[in-house]
Amino acid sequence: MSLLPAVPARPLFPTAIANGPRRLSAPSIQWRGALLIGTASLILALATATECRSITHLPSLLYGLVLWGWWGVIASAFWLTGLKGASVAHRSLPRMAVQVLIACAAGVVHLMLLGSFSLFIPEWETHAPPIRVLTGMLNLNRFGLEILIYGFTFGLIGVIQARMRAQGDALRSLELQRQLSAAQLKALQMQIEPHFLFNTLNAITTLVELGRRSHAAEMLGHLNVILKRTLERSTPEKVSLAQELEIVENYLAIEQVRFADRLSVDIKVDPGALHSLIPCFLLQPIVENAIRHGIANSESGGTVRASARREGDRLRITVRDSGSGGSSDPSGNGIGLKNTRERLAWFYPERHLLQAGPLRSGGFEVVIDIPHETAG
Repeated sequence: MSLLPAVPARPLFPTAIANGPRRLSAPSIQWRGALLIGTASLILALATATECRSITHLPSLLYGLVLWGWWGVIASAFWLTGLKGASVAHRSLPRMAVQVLIACAAGVVHLMLLGSFSLFIPEWETHAPPIRVLTGMLNLNRFGLEILIYGFTFGLIGVIQARMRAQGDALRSLELQRQLSAAQLKALQMQIEPHFLFNTLNAITTLVELGRRSHAAEMLGHLNVILKRTLERSTPEKVSLAQELEIVENYLAIEQVRFADRLSVDIKVDPGALHSLIPCFLLQPIVENAIRHGIANSESGGTVRASARREGDRLRITVRDSGSGGSSDPSGNGIGLKNTRERLAWFYPERHLLQAGPLRSGGFEVVIDIPHETAG
């Protein structure tokens, strides 16, 4: 029985899930931040030297470097201290009081350091006592400007680091959620495969006991293909509809050996849907349900019909049987279908539809509607 056009041989289940963008390490962030601060300080220092006279004029260059290099050192200290765990934006009265004292001390030292240029540079020399020269820039306007620059630097770095911490916490939360969801999905997958394997081996055992060894060997051959495919994967992922139908085709071949003329199959697939991606091992449990609870319970057997077609940006898959209309749960919420619902919810949160229930004309139908996706 051939249900599909030839599909190129390739691993059925991808062996890797994207790990997402590579995040920078803490040391890398530290040095890049410090380098950025240093670069900004140097640019401002050169601009100040140019404003004073020229960047080739050594006193002007030194003045610019001291003026802005000072704030570059303080900003780097804020940056590195915050990244090591002590948030500079942590608001508490004692901490803010300490910062005010540090700002006042830093402002006084910085202004005295700038005033000392008049003691060592002849062309800027003034005839005044050294203490008056050192404190010559300690006026209300300059001191207030120092406090403002300190506060601006403190606040800006605090805000940036707060945003970085929030983004880091969000990324860690998403990573934990992804790991938990992947673990849950793996558990769901492991519930499906042993169930299918047990049923198939039980059918093979029955055939051997009935003396139908050639049929048993045929079933083992199909089972070998299915196991070879499923054991190739290491993580749950999506596969093309064509690849999923390959598994279904081998499974149905097994069941047709078991049921002989009591089972007929009708599969219609829109060629444009064959490359659509669906969660791996999605269809086989639904087809197995149709046979186990629909066909197996009918003395005259029946037909399993499956179809798949694209409807715009959606993929619609239908599986129905002509059996008695029974299932493991008439409401369509049995273990197999519940498992399928949970897997669809994981892959397509709020973007999927699964309807299951008995038909008025007899039999049972499962309809799945999911977004149409293709690889690449």
